[in-house]
Amino acid sequence: MLALTILGNNSALPANGRNPTAQVLQTQSEAYLVDCGEGTQQQMVKYKIRTSKLAHIFISHLHGDHYFGLIGLLTSMGLLGRTSAIHLYAAPALQKIIHLQLDAADTQLPYPLYFHPILEEGIICNDGKITVQSFAVNHRIACWGFLFKEIKNPRKIDPERVKSFEVPAAYYEQLQKGHDYKTKKGDIILNDQLTIAATAAKSYAFCADTKFNPAIAEKVKSVDLLYHEATYLKDLEQRAEARYHSTAEQAATIAKLANAKKLLIGHFSSKYETLTGFLEEAKEVFENTEIAREGVCFKI
Repeated sequence: MLALTILGNNSALPANGRNPTAQVLQTQSEAYLVDCGEGTQQQMVKYKIRTSKLAHIFISHLHGDHYFGLIGLLTSMGLLGRTSAIHLYAAPALQKIIHLQLDAADTQLPYPLYFHPILEEGIICNDGKITVQSFAVNHRIACWGFLFKEIKNPRKIDPERVKSFEVPAAYYEQLQKGHDYKTKKGDIILNDQLTIAATAAKSYAFCADTKFNPAIAEKVKSVDLLYHEATYLKDLEQRAEARYHSTAEQAATIAKLANAKKLLIGHFSSKYETLTGFLEEAKEVFENTEIAREGVCFKI
């Protein structure tokens, strides 16, 4: 199971009680931070997100509302005595920015910080539990979306059945991959007598700042949960296009084209005090839509 906690859902300016973009995707043992706007570490404390589980940080692009909270988070983890590594995935220029900030403060992190520059579309992370694929979106500067997919064996061991057939534990991995078991006497025990079909692997796609781009739908086809920016309502569609952003209606159109199971919309302009209109507009196109509300944990 995957769970997504929204830490910030506003666009450039913190306003109306909303914070800049940041999200945490969690498994039972790992946490993956997506974007790190100003105030992210305070939001993590508020919503009880443990940094000890955090090993991977993904930054979509280098507009401040998506990474200005990063250096504070990195240094705070150091002050708290962190020693385990952090892997950071972002545009190459961010590495220089971080080094400049650390050097100016004469700060040395007490843990390894591994920087992975995003240069093209493709798999950028595989930690054995999750794969993360980058895909380009259409923004004013280089900007990346991220597709997270669980890694699962297709079968689960049935403990009672393997015990009754005296299958050695060393063979369990082969069973999980779908192989039959051959006993010492030469008898073949079919795999479906020893295993249970696993639940389907879950997926989550984060579509960062982008103007309407139908090509994105193919990159996130049939995803379980899709997040897509919705900075404006449709009456400001021309402004959205000029500023390389999307409307709620356009975000819903991408979800429909992608055959996504569920849509979250966020990155709202500070000009909107309330968000009811965004939900109403998106639902007219794609019914299973929710607002990416801060503090809410969406189970996938």
